[in-house]
Amino acid sequence: MNSLPKLLITGASGFTGKHACHHFSNAGFEVIAVARNTTFNNYFQTEYCDLTNKEDVKKLVRKVKPQHLLHLAGQNHVGQSWADPISSIETNVMSTLHLIEALRHENPHCKVIVVGSALQFNPNQISTLMHPYSLSKTLQVVIAQSWEVLYNMPIVIAKPTNLIGPGFSNGVCSIFAKRIVNMEMNKVEKIIQVNNLDAERDFLDVRDAVKAYELILIKGSSGEIYDISSGKSYSLREIINSLKSLTAIDFKINSQANDLKEEKVKNNPIKVLNLGWKPTIPLEISLEDTLNFYRRNNG
Repeated sequence: MNSLPKLLITGASGFTGKHACHHFSNAGFEVIAVARNTTFNNYFQTEYCDLTNKEDVKKLVRKVKPQHLLHLAGQNHVGQSWADPISSIETNVMSTLHLIEALRHENPHCKVIVVGSALQFNPNQISTLMHPYSLSKTLQVVIAQSWEVLYNMPIVIAKPTNLIGPGFSNGVCSIFAKRIVNMEMNKVEKIIQVNNLDAERDFLDVRDAVKAYELILIKGSSGEIYDISSGKSYSLREIINSLKSLTAIDFKINSQANDLKEEKVKNNPIKVLNLGWKPTIPLEISLEDTLNFYRRNNG
């Protein structure tokens, strides 16, 4: 009989999910990967479930009876949230509610990490709401925090910044890296289009983020929100120049005139740093690994 702590990871087929499955398996957890797409195959026990379906979620939780849950599944594309806001809210909010409510009945002591977003907004300042994605992630976190308060469930919120590194991702670093690899293969014109080269963001390697999730799962306090970030900001100009130094080709950078100022996302990792975490993978290594991933997986 397997005596390893049983960890359910939703969104296992996604960018962070794949890294999380490997990390937690190596860390001594019995990983049960949850995916919606039945074509997803990996080395872990996999359960297929539509997390927006309440009855399916009940069956999943009843079958697995996890001791821990890392909830990564969700719709994470801002543009898609504008096109279909209801679907984003169903995917991000209702799936979370179905999961924690099923756990409340089957195993209310299951330690839960709900992964929010640095793009959440302050509900007390509605004018700061920028897009439906932000609304969906904010509601997701409010629901999770409410169940922690109302039902005394051990629920913790992780709020990561922009995650980068090897793997298929919709993030800007992956978009740039994939474009450069296509240039190397002469598939596209040697130009990168950017809205605002001076826009600054905090980038963190996904592998460092997953290590933070493990620490929060073990040491994190119920009801707390843990910001996860590098604590450093880089402009998109710096990111592209770093990528440019990692390829033999030359390319142009076209920056559209954009007077819109991007508001810096406030993310302070002090709480998770106090638990003993610190990022270890330099930005240059993350970018190089991202480029090499697309070189191996292009076409």
